[in-house]
Amino acid sequence: MIKVEHLVKTYGDIKAVNDISFEVDKGENMVLLGTSGCGKTTTLKMLNRLIEPNSGTISIDAKNILEQPPELLRREIGYVLQNNGLFPHYTVAENIAIVPNLLKWDKVKTQKRIDELLEKLHLTKNYLNAYPTELSGGQQQRIGLARALVANPPVLLMDEPFGALDNVTRSKIHAEFKALDELKRKTIIMVTHDVQEAFELADRIALMDKGEIVQIGTPAELLFNPVNDFVSGFLQDQRLQLEFKSIKLIDIWEHLSDIGKKTNTSSLPAETGVWDVLESFKFYPNETLNILNQQNEEFKSITFEQLMLAFSKYKNLQPHE
Repeated sequence: MIKVEHLVKTYGDIKAVNDISFEVDKGENMVLLGTSGCGKTTTLKMLNRLIEPNSGTISIDAKNILEQPPELLRREIGYVLQNNGLFPHYTVAENIAIVPNLLKWDKVKTQKRIDELLEKLHLTKNYLNAYPTELSGGQQQRIGLARALVANPPVLLMDEPFGALDNVTRSKIHAEFKALDELKRKTIIMVTHDVQEAFELADRIALMDKGEIVQIGTPAELLFNPVNDFVSGFLQDQRLQLEFKSIKLIDIWEHLSDIGKKTNTSSLPAETGVWDVLESFKFYPNETLNILNQQNEEFKSITFEQLMLAFSKYKNLQPHE
């Protein structure tokens, strides 16, 4: 869906982005991760031509974006900013309707789409006539996301979208983000400096440093197969929690013993991450959880102790431990 080849952006003698190439599949969430000044935001802004590259090519859906008028390109790309980017003198309804108005949608179509998104983002219609300053940070960020999604663009760019939120609000929005069906149909590139956030939300991560991509891979690949000391060092301080977030039940399935009894009726898919299962055990600390492996339709009931034992066995089999 997105193909970047030999992208370069310089400011005088400084190479903000230095000859990077990567591809993002349709429906994938790629996270550009790195510290401040590594080139991740510059890269993101070149994808919708807020910044023009010095050289290189960018294709979206097999079309060279540098051959398209920037204003038309941006109508096909949703864009979410860290500080939400809402116009303070516009109401919530007016903010969300900006792109539909540019596309000359009729009022009925626009209102129907706004109502649909508000419901999905857990906001009531009471907010439509409110102004951004009357909303909480989390509510403002949801409105910013609604504005980016309203015209149903195939590509969504997100620049530190949750960076201004407190930890509790951010955790709640992360959960909503992962569950939102609208986003499961989008190709997403997200910028963050938050390692935990990257590991929680990304399908793949591009770890950047000094304008270059050091490694691209799944969270587990970066953890267990780092290409160099920079990658392993970047993740080392938070390693245990990152392991919980990157390893899924399906990965440790062969090590999970089946206790063979149910103590509650619900079940979790084997694609669930170990971190989320640990969250579930908060509510059932002395019980078992039921896991369904949809690949082979096998069913297991596990205890907390069995989960931790299987996790440890899996980790011990990985390289670079």
